[in-house]
Amino acid sequence: MLTVIINYFHGVKNISSINNSQLSKICLGIQAFQEKINQTQCKFPKGHLRRAIEQLENNTIENSLAVINDLEQIAQNYPQYHWIVMNILTTFIRKNSLYIPQEEVTIKLAKVRVDIQVALTVIAQRDINKDPENEQLDLSHIDIRGANLNRANLQQINLYQANLTGANLTEANLAGAILSAANLEGANLKGANLEGAILSAANLKGANLKEANLHCASLYLADLHGAILNDSILHGANLREAKLSG
Repeated sequence: MLTVIINYFHGVKNISSINNSQLSKICLGIQAFQEKINQTQCKFPKGHLRRAIEQLENNTIENSLAVINDLEQIAQNYPQYHWIVMNILTTFIRKNSLYIPQEEVTIKLAKVRVDIQVALTVIAQRDINKDPENEQLDLSHIDIRGANLNRANLQQINLYQANLTGANLTEANLAGAILSAANLEGANLKGANLEGAILSAANLKGANLKEANLHCASLYLADLHGAILNDSILHGANLREAKLSG
């Protein structure tokens, strides 16, 4: 786990300001907390999940990262708990990245908290075949400006009114996702799959939608001022009252 986190810290631009001393401190804290979990974890996953939920209430970076890693292992090893784990992580993200009204957002992009980004990455790499039929992960009303979601699998996820300003969504799978009233200003959606996505009243100013698949997507009332649409697929898309100038 430590190797993965170290590589992640050095690879993600929006947290590259962490120096080696801080990184070592965080990793030592994670290692100590992970050992504590291993020593006290319940024999059965159900009890382990309860413990994980309790530990996530302790919002230190070290604790959260260790618990998120623990939850990811449960999801991989116990398919019957996969959906429960994903819901635990989405609840954690919603509680710790509350939406900020547009008028209160500063021009400078906020840095996504490290544990929030890691939780997003786990969700983005989930096995969607284990998602229950007619169920949907809820990431609505969150503020994850500048998040790295490159090639993320966010198919069918509810991102209603989420703030994704400047997010990296290159080649992300957002097919069927709810992005109504979402803020995607300046986001990189190059090559993203938005087939059937609902983008009604979404803010896509200056977004890069080059080569994006918008087949049958709803862009009703969406703001596309300055958006890059080169080679994007718009067949069947609803562009009624969308703002396309520039």
